[in-house]
Amino acid sequence: MSTQEHSHQTEAAPAAKGLMRRRKARSGSFLAAALLAGTALGGYALAERSPAQAGETAPTQTVPAPATQAALPDFSALVSRVKPAVVSITTRLQASETDDEGPMPSPFPMAPNGMTPDGMPAHRHLIEARGSGFIVSPDGLIVTNNHVVHEAKSVMVTLSDGSELPAKVIGRDQRTDLAVLRVTADHPLPYVTLGDSSAVKPGQWVIAMGNPFGLGGSVTAGIVSAKGRDIGAGPYDNFIQVDAPINQGNSGGPLFTQDGTVVGVNTAILSPSGGSIGIGFAIPANLVKTVVADIETSGHVTRGYLGVAAQPVAPALRAALALPASQGSGQGALIASVAPRSPAAKAGLEPGDVITAVDGQAVADPRDLAREIAALKPGAEAKITLIRNGAPATETVTIATQSDDETADRGSAAGAETPRVGLALQALSPELRDQLDLPAESKGAVVAAVEPGSPAEAAGIAPGDVVVGVGTASIDGPDAAVSAIRKAAHAHHAVALRILRHGNAAFVAIDLDKTHAG
Repeated sequence: MSTQEHSHQTEAAPAAKGLMRRRKARSGSFLAAALLAGTALGGYALAERSPAQAGETAPTQTVPAPATQAALPDFSALVSRVKPAVVSITTRLQASETDDEGPMPSPFPMAPNGMTPDGMPAHRHLIEARGSGFIVSPDGLIVTNNHVVHEAKSVMVTLSDGSELPAKVIGRDQRTDLAVLRVTADHPLPYVTLGDSSAVKPGQWVIAMGNPFGLGGSVTAGIVSAKGRDIGAGPYDNFIQVDAPINQGNSGGPLFTQDGTVVGVNTAILSPSGGSIGIGFAIPANLVKTVVADIETSGHVTRGYLGVAAQPVAPALRAALALPASQGSGQGALIASVAPRSPAAKAGLEPGDVITAVDGQAVADPRDLAREIAALKPGAEAKITLIRNGAPATETVTIATQSDDETADRGSAAGAETPRVGLALQALSPELRDQLDLPAESKGAVVAAVEPGSPAEAAGIAPGDVVVGVGTASIDGPDAAVSAIRKAAHAHHAVALRILRHGNAAFVAIDLDKTHAG
């Protein structure tokens, strides 16, 4: 199974390195053998008799001249120009603070009792971890990944000429995995410029530079494979996917286009083994510019806060929420809940509203909403375009400051649901409120049972879910829920239930024409 891994390297003991080299040698031999076998099989498949061998006259045949092959790009001039601004980063941290992302683990892992496997006492010593970065101003401002310098006791930067400079961490942002460092030199330092990542196109040539496996100044080339990737790394995922080889230690290094501008920060790979398989991810430069500017100014990132949990608009929900046919499937962010006293609550936003734009910028899904709101400055007034009860509406919201414990405006989504309906509901008693850990003022109906094969089961409704609303209307008990469900089923032949599950609010669409297949 493939796993997502940060391209950050933790240095291992020499014995482990030797082991890795031997493993690689064996793996390479196996690959060579497989290729040779394939060549032999191909040879047999093509071994047919020629007309001359068969005593026949060979037919006259015109062989077309080979087409002129386009020359591959030469990146040598580009590399010479930008390489002086790419740095290697070495951090020192406690051995107990490292994670399991390093490609070559220690041959003496910590045992549960604090002893190494050979029975010798374990020593908590400082170890080194390595990553990459790049200089973005002549006064020594450096961009890298947060996970490269997280919990570092000290940070040392090695320039391309081999000189070493101690670095100070100016600020870090865990949500985007970015960090900004500063070094002091007695002369202006070479630097590179952050470009416009929105102009990057799939198929475009790019090069990645960095310090993979401690091999500083390494260059790899490839193309942009895709844009806008969400890999589950954070609330603002919008990665550029590339096939340029990125390995552990490349974390924080720059991704260049052919004009020498930085369009991304190499951050993660998708790999079953820890090595590159041609699927790497870079944080887009447009996001990097915003984060770096905030950190340089104040040491931290300030983000806007709206105060809603949102989910995608599933196809089954479109009919249940009476969304207009002109709105494409999956477009917009459906508000599942609104935080009390939040900017959204003060502006009158409600569960069931579908946000389609923020200040004229289209919102296709909750991820778009999270990025658009986070980019706004606290105190700014934002125009929220939405659909409410099937009709367009607009609300003006005064954006607040997002605190560290507030998540992005992007919530968890539940599944979908349906007709007959296949639910047994019971009142939300004080005992059930305590059992489900709900506030004393909570109202709704508890799902006591779900009929096997029913639309409710197909939608993913489960016993213990608390129905708090049907469509945009709140309900205070089983009778109100049944009445609202029947009304919605008659009008739309689909029902949108607003439920609480493990404390999280979400809409679930029940398609009354659908039953469970299994």
